[in-house]
Amino acid sequence: MNDLMQTRRPTSDRPLLGQSVLVVEDSRHAGEALRLMCMKGGARIRRADCLKSADRHLKSWRPSVVIIDLGLPDGSGLDLIRRLNTATPRVAVLLAVSGEPQMRQAALAAGADGFLAKPFGSVANFHAMVLAKLPHAARPLGPRRLDTDVLEPDEAMFLDDLSLIGELMDGSADRATMAYAMDFARGLARSVGDTELLAAVARLEAALDHGRPILPEIGNLAALVQTRTGGRRMAG
Repeated sequence: MNDLMQTRRPTSDRPLLGQSVLVVEDSRHAGEALRLMCMKGGARIRRADCLKSADRHLKSWRPSVVIIDLGLPDGSGLDLIRRLNTATPRVAVLLAVSGEPQMRQAALAAGADGFLAKPFGSVANFHAMVLAKLPHAARPLGPRRLDTDVLEPDEAMFLDDLSLIGELMDGSADRATMAYAMDFARGLARSVGDTELLAAVARLEAALDHGRPILPEIGNLAALVQTRTGGRRMAG
């Protein structure tokens, strides 16, 4: 049953009480940040890390809010946004997420109600974006306490994401895998404000675009990831 039909009323402290949220996000770090903000608002949440996993959830469960990253390992989040936007009944809130701010217009054109750029910012801003799209009956009555906290996931989530980048960025990766890995790395770098990682990805992308040798840049990026993870075993 859609959580909008539940009788639990949201409050000023828990403005998302009664909502269920599906987060479709491949980054553990970004997914955890969204989970923390949703739970702080009183919402229930499930996470899918790819389109296939999202479809499995949606076959048996109808969330009231769906938040979709645009760059997923098995396709574009834009396709899922288009599908959910035209579904009947439509979810109450459909938000797009990306580390690429220039993707905003494409997301809105596909049918998203709003666009969340990485990093996500404060809890209050996130709650406000969700609440603005919910029916009035599902919003808290009276003034709402503004939570200006910016929630930071456990460092282990960041390290797991870095380990995935290290696995993807090897000399045998095809162009599609490289493109996905660079998008993933850019989003992670922007989420945590890692300018060095962002610059390393930009140098690799420039080498690819201009036909220059890429192995040196892959090596530089791999060395940076190794330094960040402290040589920990890559996630399997």
